[in-house]
Amino acid sequence: MTTPVQSQAHDLRRVIGLSGGIALIVGITIGGGIFRKPPTIAGLVPNPLVILGLWMAFGLISICGALAVAELSSLLPRPGGVYVFLREAYGDAAAFVFGWLYVLVTTPTAVAALATVFSEFLLNLLGMPTSPLSVQMIAITAIIILTFANVLGARVGAAVSEVTTLVKVSALAAIILGAFLLGHGSLSHITEGGIVQRGGLARAVASVIWTYDGWIAVSMIAGEVVAPERLMKRIIIVGMLVIVTLYIGANLAYLYMMPVSIMVQQKEAIARTVMTEIAGPAVGAVILLAIMTSVFGALNGNLLAKPRVAYAMARDGLIFSFLGKTHERWSTPWAALLIQAVVAIIMVLVLRDFDTLTTYFVVVEWAALILAVGAVFVLRRKMPEAPRPFRTPAYPWMPLFFVLGTVVGVSAIVWGEIQVGNFSPIYGLVIAAAGFPVHHLWKRLKRTA
Repeated sequence: MTTPVQSQAHDLRRVIGLSGGIALIVGITIGGGIFRKPPTIAGLVPNPLVILGLWMAFGLISICGALAVAELSSLLPRPGGVYVFLREAYGDAAAFVFGWLYVLVTTPTAVAALATVFSEFLLNLLGMPTSPLSVQMIAITAIIILTFANVLGARVGAAVSEVTTLVKVSALAAIILGAFLLGHGSLSHITEGGIVQRGGLARAVASVIWTYDGWIAVSMIAGEVVAPERLMKRIIIVGMLVIVTLYIGANLAYLYMMPVSIMVQQKEAIARTVMTEIAGPAVGAVILLAIMTSVFGALNGNLLAKPRVAYAMARDGLIFSFLGKTHERWSTPWAALLIQAVVAIIMVLVLRDFDTLTTYFVVVEWAALILAVGAVFVLRRKMPEAPRPFRTPAYPWMPLFFVLGTVVGVSAIVWGEIQVGNFSPIYGLVIAAAGFPVHHLWKRLKRTA
């Protein structure tokens, strides 16, 4: 059956190659998390071996999910990514709810958080006070500039990601190599640690998952990848291996350079502290600049990839049709990009607590990913004869491991946050469920229009 997305997919130009796609998945996923979250995790889990175990476990879970997404992307290489998978597997209602969350909740929250972190790092680098007004103005300016860059074309957005991804990968490599080759740390730091409480462990999962979040967004630009049936699997697999290697390497470097008790005190300055100790204040400042570039690249990647969900929904008649418009000259979903930017700017203006928002975001986002990866099982039955240039290895065990691991992780986060009186994950899930009656109302309005 030909869907509206299929018939219209040619409106977006296929201009993203292998290097651009890898840069996007690495650039979207590696943002400020690996530079900001490790001290938070150390405060919740004061045991280096358990910390490394968390990073390895969710790295493996993410790779299993990414391999399933590689199959889905090669089967359905259309704009919208997860939205398309959900629609084919479960129908319009599930796809609408996912798109509803992406357009109104998760993407604006992620963009607002990244823009805010970028602003804080910039003010820190310049030695200026981080007043709420200055943070908000810089964040809003960054969103506007990157939105304009992505309206000019996916090639421009991908080029920005390639440059910023090179910088962030180089920065992480410098931290890892610098720590072990030039640093005066101790391997004993990695084996020293205190007692881990269940509540702290559960809450730490949110920080680890937040840092891994983002890899799914690359599926949303499948409609603009050259030869997606051949390249999508390479983009996802290579990108995820790079991400997991850098994350584990960076945590080993941090722990090698300082005991976990000192790591807790570093907050967002941990990478700068490590490089300052290794090579002096000037190199520490350069690393902070690289961190800003990392966050800037993740912000750009989110603005490039995620508005494609609203674009695909509009083409399917599940949301206002103007969001499905492409620019006559640049062939980009400019209306969806602009709406996404406006909602993100509103979020910047109301953003209050970074950790609460990221926890809220992670629970909703990864709950949706459980259904997305589960679509592999459904579509193997619904579309058994459809060509699949890439098939998930060790099927069904790999996608099943992702689903079970993520169910355990998300459940632990919700339980851990409730223990400390934070009900924001519950609110997020309630908003997600509210999408179903909204979809029903939308259908009724369309019938009477």
